[in-house]
Amino acid sequence: MAKKLYDLSVKTRTYTDNQGKEKGVWQNVGSVWLGDDGGKWITLSRWFNPAGVNVEPNRDSIMVSMFKPEDKNVVIQDVPRSAPQRAAPAPAPAEDDIPF
Repeated sequence: MAKKLYDLSVKTRTYTDNQGKEKGVWQNVGSVWLGDDGGKWITLSRWFNPAGVNVEPNRDSIMVSMFKPEDKNVVIQDVPRSAPQRAAPAPAPAEDDIPF
């Protein structure tokens, strides 16, 4: 029987707690699995669109973090299957930004 090795998560936002510490909010987007034959694979939620993840300026990639499923120090939001979250659409470009 396959075993889940990791939860795959992306940081969706940060906030400051009551003690003034900055903390992240993580969204579960999938899992890493180990099969009986030793093979590994990932599953990704169908609603997950990496284009909707916030990135630092001048970066063209996102970070997907792996957490052990039993790690109790990390709070990961699970989205109910019946109500997927979607990223907000990008703002329309200004007329000066249109290349034609």
